[in-house]
Amino acid sequence: MKRAFPVFGLLTLVLLSFALYEALIGAPTERTMGEVQRIFYYHVSSAWTAFLLFLTNFIASVVYLAKKNSKADAVAAVTAEVGVLFCSVVLVTGPLWARPVWGIWWTWDMRLTLTLVLWLIYVSYLVLRRFSTSSQTAVIAAALSIFGAVDVPLVYFSIWYFRTQHPSPVIGRGGSLDARMWHVLLINWAAFLCFAFLICWSRYRLERLRRDVEETQALEALLEPRGVR
Repeated sequence: MKRAFPVFGLLTLVLLSFALYEALIGAPTERTMGEVQRIFYYHVSSAWTAFLLFLTNFIASVVYLAKKNSKADAVAAVTAEVGVLFCSVVLVTGPLWARPVWGIWWTWDMRLTLTLVLWLIYVSYLVLRRFSTSSQTAVIAAALSIFGAVDVPLVYFSIWYFRTQHPSPVIGRGGSLDARMWHVLLINWAAFLCFAFLICWSRYRLERLRRDVEETQALEALLEPRGVR
């Protein structure tokens, strides 16, 4: 596994570089929005990656609640952290794209609002895990993540059932996208997924190490003679 990590990291770097070239140069220029539309490849790829990470967090949280599996809890913690990172990219690239296209940085559009709520839920999740000292922290965090996961489909389907600033979906409901743009989008999403997996892999190893150290320290404290200070 130690040898696989740098190899996968190198491959991810190559894929990210290729995806960057495709997004900025290879993809055709959109007729109405022009060059600024190229943010689309990062905005959508980040959103889909965040959704997948939050879904993984949801599954890991359910497994933890059912089996009290510490590895599942570690996966939940890690995917929430990385999911918040990619969701933050979505919230940053969205206004950067909206300003030249809509003429505003932000509007309380249904999808924008639900995405902000999603981000706040998982930031709250991370704050809970970081600062709570209760023995039930992991259980409470798992329950919060299950609640937060409900917002993911609401964010995605909001433009299907509500009138929003966002354009019609590119998948379903008559949405369409140039074949070359689809190709570039999928390349960028693949690159972002590999990058997210790389971060999760590294962060999971650190999380397991941290927990092992804490368990060792707790065991040593129990075995230490009471009279020794």
